[in-house]
Amino acid sequence: VQLQASGGGLVQAGGSLRLSCTASGRIVNTNRMGWYRQAPGNSRELVAVVTSGGSTTYSDSVKGRFTISRDNPKNTVDLQMDNLSPEDTAVYYCNYRPVEIYTPIKDYWGQGTQVTVSS
Repeated sequence: VQLQASGGGLVQAGGSLRLSCTASGRIVNTNRMGWYRQAPGNSRELVAVVTSGGSTTYSDSVKGRFTISRDNPKNTVDLQMDNLSPEDTAVYYCNYRPVEIYTPIKDYWGQGTQVTVSS
């Protein structure tokens, strides 16, 4: 599985950015896609994920500001980020996790895209 992410960049506080990610390769019907981020000196953390069935999970820090969506036939996942703050500055990683019974969890990662929010 390969993940190609796009978007990100530099924005002022209060602004918006949109991240997009496309998965290719062996994509199973039941899966989870989403975004994690890692700021300097911090561990990687979940931002938002969405299952192929449409269930979403957001970190508390982004609830109400970020919106995740996906297009199952196209194997894409988008993250609309509004009202950004400097605390959102990090490298954002696209994530794909297939859900298969009797199979250990395996995560696939994109190359990471930088999001920088200036105050």
